[in-house]
Order: sequence, then structure tokens, then C-alpha cells
Amino acid sequence: MLCPALHRFPNDPGASSRIMSSHHIIREKQEPALYIQRLGAFNEEHLGQLLEWSPTLLVAASEYEKLVSMGLKVDVVVGETGLPLLQENTHVLTAVSGSGLAELILHLIKEQYEALNIIGDSIDVQEVRPFLSQINMVLYSATEKTYALKPGFTVWKPQGSIFRFDASLQVQTHNLRKIGEDTFEVLADGFVAFNFTQDNLFVHEPL
Repeated sequence: MLCPALHRFPNDPGASSRIMSSHHIIREKQEPALYIQRLGAFNEEHLGQLLEWSPTLLVAASEYEKLVSMGLKVDVVVGETGLPLLQENTHVLTAVSGSGLAELILHLIKEQYEALNIIGDSIDVQEVRPFLSQINMVLYSATEKTYALKPGFTVWKPQGSIFRFDASLQVQTHNLRKIGEDTFEVLADGFVAFNFTQDNLFVHEPL
């Protein structure tokens, strides 16, 4: 079940106050924006967590009707404009080329957002790499999340936690052991560290 706070349609008595609260958060850019490129089999509980604080919600045109049927208020539709009647105050961001992801990211950077979460099954990390110095991004699929690290990154993790990254790169780690071609396991409860010479390193964690 989705968190009740996510259901924000006009027939909900508390809808207007929640939408106003959402817009207050949008103005101050306090939460990462959320772009749903393709929802697919993404876990509803995880979706509820990403929507908990009413972020700006952007969806691909192909996913719009599905998200509306779930009772969500969509702020921006990305892609074609030939959709049925849009929700009130929903804007359209026309995709000039490809998936429209680059246009969307540039739009959020211009609007001074500091972070973006993206849900999709086949997002190419190389497509987001040019923007990493301007906005923080986490990419979600149904099974894992992907994000870019800077050299010297450390994080506390429990024993047995799994990371995947390109093992062919020159990466020095602390508290990890290799258990597969590109798969590493945390040895003991504690901090994990990553050091490398490139600008960033994409790592994947199972959800």
C-alpha cells in the first residue's frame, strides 16, 4: 500500500493543504526531485519512501496515466504533449531528442535543484555523467540503486552488504572483499572506503 499522504486528488479532503505543503517544499528545493522514466516492477514501498516528503514529481509521458491512476499529483510531464487532459498545474517539458533525460536534468539545474532521483529500467549512466558536477543523482531500477562516488568516499555498512562496480578500474577499498567479477561484500560492520584517481565511480547496491 502507498502511504496515505501520497494520495492527493481533489476528492481527498486534505488534498489542498498537502499540495500547498508540496509547493512550499518545491520552492525551497529541500528534497531531491523524482523523475519516473519507467515504473515497471519498482517496489511500492520504495516508491513511497522516495515520495514521502512530497518532492517535485516528473514523469515520462508514457507513464503519466499510470501514475495518475495511483492517486499521485504529477508536476511535470516529460515528452509528447498529445496526452488526455492533464491535471491542474501540471506542466509539459518537451523532449527535443532521445529520452529527454538531458533536457530534464538541465531544466532542474537551471531551477537550482541540488539532487534528483530517477526510476527506470535501462538508464545509461554515461547519459548522466556530464551533469554530475552540477547535481547529485541516484538511479533506481526494480532491483538496485546506482550512484556516483567521489574519491575518498566513506560510508558505514553492516557486514554482508553488497556493492557492484567496475573491477577493471584502479580502485582501492577498505573493508570489502571480492566475491564475483564486479561484486564485493562488506567484511565487517563498519566504514567502507573507496579511493580512485578518476573523477567519479559508479557503484550499484541491491534494494
